[in-house]
Amino acid sequence: MSIKSSKPTCIWKLKSFLGEGTLWVPFLNSIFFVDIKKKKILILNTKTNKKKILRVDKEIGFISHIKRNIFILGLKSELRIVDLKNIKILSSIGVELNKPNNRINDGKIDPKGRLWFGTMDNLEKKQSGSLYCLDNHLRLHKVDEKYFIANGPAFLDKNNFYHTDSRKRVIYKIKINDKLEILKKTIFLKFNEIEGSPDGMTTDIRNNLWVCHYRGASISVYDLRGNKIHQINFPAKNITNCTFGGFANNELFISTARKDMNSKELKKYPLSGSLFRVKTNIKGKKTTSLKILNSLF
Repeated sequence: MSIKSSKPTCIWKLKSFLGEGTLWVPFLNSIFFVDIKKKKILILNTKTNKKKILRVDKEIGFISHIKRNIFILGLKSELRIVDLKNIKILSSIGVELNKPNNRINDGKIDPKGRLWFGTMDNLEKKQSGSLYCLDNHLRLHKVDEKYFIANGPAFLDKNNFYHTDSRKRVIYKIKINDKLEILKKTIFLKFNEIEGSPDGMTTDIRNNLWVCHYRGASISVYDLRGNKIHQINFPAKNITNCTFGGFANNELFISTARKDMNSKELKKYPLSGSLFRVKTNIKGKKTTSLKILNSLF
């Protein structure tokens, strides 16, 4: 089956400095995403077209769902569980409090309902980032380290996933055991400068990998062997994150950014920073929520 996709449609014209962290929440018919540097959570109900912007007090790398209106936020030096209906903080977990120059970047929930996320040097100079997993008992595990800009992850199954170091332009394929120890880590893909840097990623029901190209104005799709089988070009320079959603789960929602763009590039790509949608002929994997055992929430 060859992949087909529509031309990208801008569904929310924005000037996000660093749009990221796309999340589809089915029961709300809504796509969530963040603007990291502007400390915003942005929500678009695709059924009613109602838009909402929430502000937080720290830089925010991602938002993931737990249940009902309860979400977990990946903030600078903190995982915060909140009720978005009344913005009430329910719990907080400190992350890398000994590294004040680091921040949390991208994060996603795996098929077992565990949260995986990466950290990075906020100045993007030091290799001080790590890969973490928050398990179903809310215990934090450091799984890997020495990342410049941790991005992804995207899951094949509960033991295999892709993860990226955007600065190195490398996508890794990682295999873990049930103790969250890495059994195997190999380079799956390496981008060249013209392609840009691999950023956010997602997988479809056939385990193809959809990769956002930061500074590459495109999304590429790769099969399990690493063959490029499809490409979508965008009227935006920095493609940062993508997720499947919509009624049939065959629509791709894409965040973009204006960061690192000069005036000439902004003129060429004026929609940079906006939210886009692409319709496809393949379904994505359904959104997984964080599963907390013995939850008080």
